[in-house]
Amino acid sequence: MKHLPLFISALAVSSAFAYTVSGKVTDEDGQAIKGAAVTLVKENKNATTDEAGKYTIHEDEAEIPPIGIQASAVKPGYISINSGILSYSQSGNAPVQVRIFDAVGHQVLNQTLYGAGEVDLRTGTNAMGSYYAQVTMGSAKQNIRFTTNGSYATSFDAQGHALLKEIQQGETLQFVAEGFDTLSVPLGTLDTTVNVQLKKTVPPAPTYKFGYALKNDPTPSKGCGVDSKLQSTGQNSNAKKYGMTSAGLNREFWITLPKNYDKTKPYKILFAMHCMGSNAEDFTNHTPDQDHPSPYYGQQNLDKDNNYIFVAPRGDTDFMPWRTGDDKDHIFFGELLTLLEENYCIDTSRVFVTGFSFGAMVTNSLAQDFQDRIRAVAVYATADYNIYLPTNKGKPIAWMAVHGKNDGTCDYNRAKNSAVKRILKNNGKADADGNFSDASAETPKEVGGSGHLCYDFTTVDERFPVKFCSWNGPHQWTAYDNGNWQNTWVPEEVHKFFEQF
Repeated sequence: MKHLPLFISALAVSSAFAYTVSGKVTDEDGQAIKGAAVTLVKENKNATTDEAGKYTIHEDEAEIPPIGIQASAVKPGYISINSGILSYSQSGNAPVQVRIFDAVGHQVLNQTLYGAGEVDLRTGTNAMGSYYAQVTMGSAKQNIRFTTNGSYATSFDAQGHALLKEIQQGETLQFVAEGFDTLSVPLGTLDTTVNVQLKKTVPPAPTYKFGYALKNDPTPSKGCGVDSKLQSTGQNSNAKKYGMTSAGLNREFWITLPKNYDKTKPYKILFAMHCMGSNAEDFTNHTPDQDHPSPYYGQQNLDKDNNYIFVAPRGDTDFMPWRTGDDKDHIFFGELLTLLEENYCIDTSRVFVTGFSFGAMVTNSLAQDFQDRIRAVAVYATADYNIYLPTNKGKPIAWMAVHGKNDGTCDYNRAKNSAVKRILKNNGKADADGNFSDASAETPKEVGGSGHLCYDFTTVDERFPVKFCSWNGPHQWTAYDNGNWQNTWVPEEVHKFFEQF
């Protein structure tokens, strides 16, 4: 063997290396994607998909230069033979393996070559006649027939390809199409078919100065992935009872977990606040009547996909359940929510509260103070009295009310003109700085004759909707248009309100 000289003499013109990368690009539904840019990154070769989503990147490498061309100008990666002299060059440090066989298949030479150079194949033969040289570069092979008198011929693979070009380390095929995620596929060979599916790009969720985007991804609590440490103190057929101490008071609460509760899945959570004369257990398991037609104000029956955890906290007493003169109920709610978020997998961005009468009053009270932790509330026959009512923190919250125009217990006009106005003051559309405007000038349309009317305020921010439902009924949360309380439309309306987030 001798080294390749500066000038290669008497080289025959011969094709060296070639490759074809082809395939089809489709979307997740199997539809062809036209106009996708396909790039062979290391080789810096490009193609664009056609109407059928097909692409081809093909290269036949430059031919071996004729007599007089400097070796340094030759693109690495070729072999040729002239008068039995094998000349070779390849990129990188991969070896060139040369094996020579006689006409009956006996191996007469096995030599490993590196870099660039030339070797006289005839030196591996003992007699005149026909021989075969098998030249291997990486995973590619080429067979060459020659004779000791200097004649020779090249043979190609079944597809007529010349020796394949050695793939560069880290070679990647990249696919880019508007509206789809960019996809990069590592390649192990340059002569291959690659069919891919691109996923449609999901734009990142917008961020806001306050609150979440509609339909935002769940925000898992600390309790995701852990086993609850809460110890039950009792149970009924639908819920378990627990206890805790808060602000010096012994408090009770009931929990209904979804069927097949999964500690890795973030669940929505709904708090059902009980009314005067009832207790927490009444809203988990009660003989049906107009105040307790089904568990948790009818919401559990509507949770067909088991996406909610339901909680019924108990007030300080049953007759006058929620406190009027201090913030201990607010302390209890905050500590209870934290306790649940630490022991169960909860979507902290979808915390809901609902209640009737006194339960509506405490719900509306929490809505003035917990806007950063409660996403939405629904109040039935609320009032702005007989309850601790803190100064509104000035942040928006999604709010829905149902109120009978003939309510003789909790004044309808006071709810319409006071409770809803304080909510609207913070729920106007946000400006460029993320600050919310005052929407309290808007007044709701109200039911006239029979039936009911639910009015959606139009001047509020879409992320913090406000709905006011009026009906011609008394102090009753199971509002209905025809028949009786069994025909109530309230649970369905409230479920739709919560499910928009």
